[in-house]
Amino acid sequence: MEEASYNQIYHYGYFLLPLLFFSVYYLLTSGRRRGGRKLPPVPPGALPIVGHMRLLKHPVHRAFQALARDHGPIFSLRLGSQRAVVVSSAALAEECFTKNDIVFGNRPHFILGKHLEYDNTTVTMSPYGEHWRNLRRIGAVEIFSTARVNSFTSIRREEVHRIVARLMTGGRQRVELTSAFNDLAFNNMTRMVAGKRYYGGGASESDAEVAKEFTKIMKEVAELGGATNAVDFVPLMRWLDRGRFEKTVKELAGNMDRFFQGLIEEHKSKEKKLESTSTMIDRLIALQENDPESYDDQLIKGLVLVMLLAGTDTNAVTLEWIMSNLLNHPDVLAKARDEIENQIGLDRLIEETDLPNLPYLNNIISETQRLYPPTPMLVPRISTDDCVVGGYHVPRDTILIVNAFAIHRDPSLWDDPTTFRPERFDEISGAKEGGRFLAFGMGRRSCAGQGVALRVVGLTLGTLIQCFDWERVREGEVDMAEAKGITMPRETPLEAVCVPRPNMKRFFP
Repeated sequence: MEEASYNQIYHYGYFLLPLLFFSVYYLLTSGRRRGGRKLPPVPPGALPIVGHMRLLKHPVHRAFQALARDHGPIFSLRLGSQRAVVVSSAALAEECFTKNDIVFGNRPHFILGKHLEYDNTTVTMSPYGEHWRNLRRIGAVEIFSTARVNSFTSIRREEVHRIVARLMTGGRQRVELTSAFNDLAFNNMTRMVAGKRYYGGGASESDAEVAKEFTKIMKEVAELGGATNAVDFVPLMRWLDRGRFEKTVKELAGNMDRFFQGLIEEHKSKEKKLESTSTMIDRLIALQENDPESYDDQLIKGLVLVMLLAGTDTNAVTLEWIMSNLLNHPDVLAKARDEIENQIGLDRLIEETDLPNLPYLNNIISETQRLYPPTPMLVPRISTDDCVVGGYHVPRDTILIVNAFAIHRDPSLWDDPTTFRPERFDEISGAKEGGRFLAFGMGRRSCAGQGVALRVVGLTLGTLIQCFDWERVREGEVDMAEAKGITMPRETPLEAVCVPRPNMKRFFP
């Protein structure tokens, strides 16, 4: 929140004496027991009206990690008029997502969810209940079933080979990997969802422009997401903001909706063919024809939205962090290449079916997701009833924020936690058990697309290691600074020097 906004709050404060009274009352009573029930610790410094909003400094996951060091693995914040609890412990996260998973089964309602997620009706944001279970079932059967995921194997392979072929043509060269990974992830998703490539060969200029605008929108959405927007918590801020934030969100939502509706209309107008159910949209439209009430256009658009938002940026960002780590740890890169050559050899390219036989490659992915989780703070939840977490009373309508970033770097769980060391996943029994590894969340609302994500990332990484030697652009280590966003992107685009390996060029004539 800008300093000028706080000045405005104080300037207009005399109109809000009732709110001020209750805020002061909260400050005086928040650390006490409520009806004999002990509440989580509350950091000092809450301000009237805005509460602890000033503590939400970016990167927020690091700010919350610092607060946890001072106040313990669970603490309570007052975000404007809303109470929130921040959890930074694996044991407490597991307690939230097992013992209290139904209590924390709902999402808080934010402005983004209202306008972007079709009034909180997508599988990501809808309340736990029959509608959500139906969406989850559709995802499990029609999108993420083993048969459906396997049916798109050739798409994932082809998109990876396209990026490799492009890099092969230039010999030793300096390349910018951020845009390459974004294009790859977007093409992968749009081809599975709609059967269209928007970048590279086969994409028209108009489609490339549409994709450029859409990816810009997705980036803005990622920057606006999370439980950090003051206008969601402080009613006064909506008045001071004059609706600008909500207007921005409405415009983003409108542009995305038009893109999704265009895809649906395009597929509805196609001639009926045997392969008409080859894409996700085609399959859902076929179901709509038999049951139009259950599969209306809004449901289809909501599923497309989740696929593109959750499956594009997260995969691209994960690949960036992996390559950043490998460039800073050439010994790890060399060990991964040796594993690929020993398991696969030089007579063929890596396939998805090889991934289970490459444990060290998988460890690299896991270790990167530990240090740089795709969502450092899991998508917030809200309690539908009073409950107990870690011996503390958590009242109804409390937002739950689980800091996966802090848990993944907890020295009580991980030896030398800030060091990049993939071997730890071989050495630690049950390294991903319980709440200690939350790259894809946990519980009934965990990420359903985990299997697809690991295939995309694993195949891309393995092929890049198999086909190229990689070097840093300059002598110093790659900068690992984080930028603002719910997926924790890099602060600067990733550049590297790639050198095609001679024995691999024959696969890309």
